Amino acid sequence: MSTVTAVPPSFVAISPGAADFKRINRAMMFGGFSTFALLYCVQPLMPMLSHTFALTAAQSSLALSISTGMLAISLLVSSILSERFGRKPMMVASMTAGGILTLLCAFAQSFPQLLILRGLLGFMLGGMPAIAMAYLSEEIDPRSLGLSMGLYISGSAFGGMLGRLLTSIISDFYNWRLALGLMGAAGLYAAWEFWRSLPGSKNFRPGSRGIAGLVNGARSHVLDAGLPWLFALAFLLMGAFVSMYNYIGYRLVAAPFALRPSVVGLLSMLYLLGIFSSVWAGRMADRLGRRNVLWLVMGAMLAGLLITLIDSLPAIVIGMGLFTFGFFASHSVASSWVGRRARAPQALASALYLFFYYLGSSAVGWVAGVAWEHGRWPGVVAMLGVTLGLGLLIALKLRTLAPLEPAAIVAAEA
Repeated sequence: MSTVTAVPPSFVAISPGAADFKRINRAMMFGGFSTFALLYCVQPLMPMLSHTFALTAAQSSLALSISTGMLAISLLVSSILSERFGRKPMMVASMTAGGILTLLCAFAQSFPQLLILRGLLGFMLGGMPAIAMAYLSEEIDPRSLGLSMGLYISGSAFGGMLGRLLTSIISDFYNWRLALGLMGAAGLYAAWEFWRSLPGSKNFRPGSRGIAGLVNGARSHVLDAGLPWLFALAFLLMGAFVSMYNYIGYRLVAAPFALRPSVVGLLSMLYLLGIFSSVWAGRMADRLGRRNVLWLVMGAMLAGLLITLIDSLPAIVIGMGLFTFGFFASHSVASSWVGRRARAPQALASALYLFFYYLGSSAVGWVAGVAWEHGRWPGVVAMLGVTLGLGLLIALKLRTLAPLEPAAIVAAEA
């Protein structure tokens, strides 16, 4: 069923073919790249951190979990500040600070120092993801929102791939400090490209929402029939995804595979599937409806997880590829659904989605480390199987979600 969102007379929708459409998508590719690259570049370093600092897998995962946890908290603060100071300035400041803090991580003298810097990094990066989703929802023609959101997420996939690949290779042949230093420099370059490419907001209207506005806005989103389920889905999806890439390295560097860290890092090339699947799923969602696409791509993600149980390197690669394809497709569909369904304040709805998204990364990612300690890879797969099973039930429930009333909506909401 198609419906259409009522927009103010001054609304200027940016459609494919327009120069600003290309500039926005270029900038968002850099923004997605920077966020994922800086946030997840420590993943391939986790077995090295375990060895260097005599840490368990769960303890080593704190280098990532503390960043995603602080980012989750920061998202809510950033959504309030962006209502007052604007979308673009907040995103530029966030990306710049992320690059600087990653450079500083290269000079950390102890694991606690590294954790402090990584925590600050996560907090500062919070100014990018939710605001990017709100910016796209405000500026892009609703009929092309799925495509633009997919391009942003494909930039995230590319950043996650390149961040993992570079840090694994450089740390294997040189050291982890040089790897983080180079990632920080890349983050600063991405911030500059983002600043010069992204057009200023045309449809943003500054607000002055404080804590009361946050509470009232959150209440309205939580009372929606669909948004809370999408928030829960974000928690489960990202928790499963980050856990897969957190602990697959521990499996592959051990017997019987005994791979070098740089070889394990090559698995990040599978993120290329995410670059394709996020855009493909966005187009399919715009054409067939989000409710008809989401549960299918989540099913692919679960199938990929189960394939990794096979003690064969080709099977593991195939399983991880299917899992990665399904994750980025699922995230593309779910995140654009939030942007299409949410009423004002939209930035807060995006922030809540990503709050649970990154909270899942921290919480499920850490618990999966405990599962590894007790059951090795079968234990991790069992735990993530339950996680994705719950997510699939939510996706099936969302198929029955009634569209918003025509009085509130006029653009297609699938």
